[in-house]
Amino acid sequence: MSRPRTVLVARLDNAGDVLLQGPLVRAVAAGADRVVFLAGPAGADAAELLPGVDEVWTWACPWILGDPPPVDAGALADLTGRVSALAPDEAVISTSFHQSPLPLALALRLAGVPRISAISVDYPGSLLDVRHRVGDDLPEPERALSLARAAGFELPEGDDGRLSVRRPLPPLPHEPGYVVLHPGASVPARAWPAGLCAAAVEELSAAGHRVLVTGGPGERELTAAVAGARGVDLGGATTLREMAALLDGAAAVVVGNTGPAHLAAAVGTPVVSLFAPVVPAQRWAPYGVPTVLLGDQSAPCAGSRARECPVPGHPCLSSVSPADVVAAVEKLVST
Repeated sequence: MSRPRTVLVARLDNAGDVLLQGPLVRAVAAGADRVVFLAGPAGADAAELLPGVDEVWTWACPWILGDPPPVDAGALADLTGRVSALAPDEAVISTSFHQSPLPLALALRLAGVPRISAISVDYPGSLLDVRHRVGDDLPEPERALSLARAAGFELPEGDDGRLSVRRPLPPLPHEPGYVVLHPGASVPARAWPAGLCAAAVEELSAAGHRVLVTGGPGERELTAAVAGARGVDLGGATTLREMAALLDGAAAVVVGNTGPAHLAAAVGTPVVSLFAPVVPAQRWAPYGVPTVLLGDQSAPCAGSRARECPVPGHPCLSSVSPADVVAAVEKLVST
């Protein structure tokens, strides 16, 4: 098979999901002249950070997003028209285990894409040229990389298959060596209670750590309350690229199962992972960096994929104390 000129890689959900595609993207980039990444609105900035991506397209997908737009024939026609004009040699559609690649594969077929690869449990008929099957217990980056390999793409020699971001990153406004605590989460069921986050800032400060509290523009009230008088409140103050630089300068990051956990892993920073078991840690825990996993992984919510905690009191994470977090940070920074 000749070297493809252009490959379209698609991952249409959140920033963390996109960051986990890093090894897949680098494998595709090693075997293609150009990689165009099709991302959802929440994942586009993360796609810009991935080494190997030449261009990022954004499209709000009505069968993938958690807050999906209505199905719009015009929007779908715009996408297929744009892909048709791009005329990629092939496409690689990456999905989570609970998502189907087949609606997008149909759209890409209508746009004339001649070769399409994806992981699919369902029979794809003529929608896929490579229907990859994989077990459920692989970490997400390895699952995605296995798809790239099934499509005929391999990591370049010397690539360790870990997550990564484009460098150089922006300069740091803080002296490195601090601890970052990120209290928010895109899914409420995955967030450590705010009161415990605030107490952890106090206890980490008392233990001699400088604590920076991060969050998105919509989390400023949360980060201000968590930072209190002893933490540095950076809620809404960073772009995703600036956040990458901030995490790169941290000694450790305290975060739930949300995008910044994967961004920390992509810059090589150890993670204290406050992991609600609504999805399996084996698949979604921070990948390739020293990690201390906290949270009751056998809680009743395990495997439920709940967005709102279904158990009164949020016991899987409320059982984690600020002292547990301090001990986990100390373990990571002392190794």
